Amino acid sequence: MGIFANKLDHAGGGFDAHRRPDRRKAQTRLRPSRFASGLILLASYLLVAAAAFAEPARIATWHGDFSRKGPGLMLRDLLGEKPVPGIATILDAKPDVLLLTNFDYDAEHVALAALKTRLASKGLTLNHLFALKPNTGMPTGVDVDGDGRRGGPRDAQGFGYYTGQGGQAILSRYPLVLLDTKTELLWRDTPDSLIAKDDPVGDEQRLSSTAHWAVSAALGSGPITLMTLAATPPVFDGPEDRNGRRNRDEVLLWAHELDAKPEVYKDPVVILGNFNLDPARGDGLRAAAKHVLGHPRLQDPLPNAPTVKWERVGEMRVSYVLPDRSLSVTDAGVMPPEPNAGPHRLVWVDLELH
Repeated sequence: MGIFANKLDHAGGGFDAHRRPDRRKAQTRLRPSRFASGLILLASYLLVAAAAFAEPARIATWHGDFSRKGPGLMLRDLLGEKPVPGIATILDAKPDVLLLTNFDYDAEHVALAALKTRLASKGLTLNHLFALKPNTGMPTGVDVDGDGRRGGPRDAQGFGYYTGQGGQAILSRYPLVLLDTKTELLWRDTPDSLIAKDDPVGDEQRLSSTAHWAVSAALGSGPITLMTLAATPPVFDGPEDRNGRRNRDEVLLWAHELDAKPEVYKDPVVILGNFNLDPARGDGLRAAAKHVLGHPRLQDPLPNAPTVKWERVGEMRVSYVLPDRSLSVTDAGVMPPEPNAGPHRLVWVDLELH
């Protein structure tokens, strides 16, 4: 953000301006002072550098509409000359790390690179990109929704008209390294799993409807671990509540990991993404969201802040950025909705390492 260079130049100029009048009068006598002044100057450089590296990092997530109903269509829009809904919100938010939870995946990250280029052309540089193949649109070979046909979007491991539709993607100012992925974890193997014994996909059903990643972001002040998710909505099923049970287990997964493997997740963590679950209202097993919000490792900078507005049920909170308690929250907010970019709102939190 340019703070290091700007402040460094200013500090050097200010020091020389104060010292010049005395240096001509008694250079020999002032040598010890010149040495001390050099130490002061060095200290000022170090302080400026430390201040720059301690600069708050804005961590954000958004379930914005960066998905289309055919492969390559999102790329077409990003390469075109027309405005793409959602770009303005990202530019206004100015995130340092952004998790998108509804972005079409391609193996070469061409669409993600095109988004990076469009943002850079408007002054927002997020050079580090990360995405893996999600479970969305991945065929199961089973008629999951019971409509008498196989291969529909609801028959996939995660809802999708094609493999990779509406996946996750991270854009960052800071280097990113994958620590772990739970995307291929089977639902049956999840701690305290609520999968039914007669589940239509059974032993082949993955837990993640989209993905679960643990990704290290190398902030200037030290690394943090991003724990991402985009859970299935706990609706669009029947009395068996398959989606509700799966949503619950998706939401709880990272809390289970923090409890079971504290020695693995030593760096400060941030759980972020779309839970598709409000802790107080709407469908779903809401105790799961409450459990994560109350986890002793985490803090909630935006309690009760709505992040989506549905036409029928109104405002709800479904997207979250939940930092480690070892991190200092300097600010937090929810961006206003952008026309034609979907009903969800971008959520951001400014963080400092203690």
